[in-house]
Amino acid sequence: MLAYRGFRVLQWVIERLPRPWAYALAIVVARLGWVFSRNARARLEFNLRVALPEADARTIRRTAWRNFRNHAKAYADLMQLPRATVGELRSLLKVRNHHFVDEALAAGKGLLVVSAHMGSWEVAAAIWSATITPVGLFAEELEPPELYDWYRTTRQRLGISVLPLNRAGLKQVVQALDAGEMIVTAIDRDVSGTGILVDFFGKPAHIPTGPAAIALRKGAPLLPVCVFRLPDDTFQAEGWAPIWAQPSGDRVADVRRVTEELVRHLERIIRAHPEQWHMPHRIWEGSP
Repeated sequence: MLAYRGFRVLQWVIERLPRPWAYALAIVVARLGWVFSRNARARLEFNLRVALPEADARTIRRTAWRNFRNHAKAYADLMQLPRATVGELRSLLKVRNHHFVDEALAAGKGLLVVSAHMGSWEVAAAIWSATITPVGLFAEELEPPELYDWYRTTRQRLGISVLPLNRAGLKQVVQALDAGEMIVTAIDRDVSGTGILVDFFGKPAHIPTGPAAIALRKGAPLLPVCVFRLPDDTFQAEGWAPIWAQPSGDRVADVRRVTEELVRHLERIIRAHPEQWHMPHRIWEGSP
């Protein structure tokens, strides 16, 4: 509860600051996190070394610090959302390959957007929810519950549904797809512990299979997308061609095949923007 109260105090301050000042304060917080969150920093650097095997120690350290900065800015963006409007956010987002979204939704089976933990997804989700189709974020529940409630309420104000990563949330995902809506989820970390071992940057890692399984069952297209911060603190959303999961009759093999295809996209996304892939968690064996 004490941590949550600290979060709300910081959020109250950042919400009322001009965006550049909010970022300046966020970078101060990032510096504190860099100094005191040694375990998180060690895990992040371990993960970056796996993703960037050719990088030397200095490059990994510099990338990790930029990562902390970008993640702190993403939190500042989130903390300012209670006063944000879709109109204000619209000018912050550039979209590349938007026609893939239109192509996928045209099938009338909803859309499963698959990505990694990077960028400020709330910006893209709020705009798409207001202009294309309702958007839901299928993500892990946060602790304490008061913090999760704040996240959910804040996102809902901008038209973004928050679906918990559990059986009840999964049912809501299926219902949303049946209604032709868009669901966004990240599969670079197996939060629920139900994933399968897949080669991820050449090393076995547990990867969630939910998107692949749902796509095979419902016929919903899968769309790899990344949202990343540009040097001017606007955002770029980039999509790739939809993946249409075709069942062969061997469900286990099909789920693995589609999941591996998604992971190959994640690898390209993360290698292109490692300074924005904030993953200070254990993914591979040997991590601190």
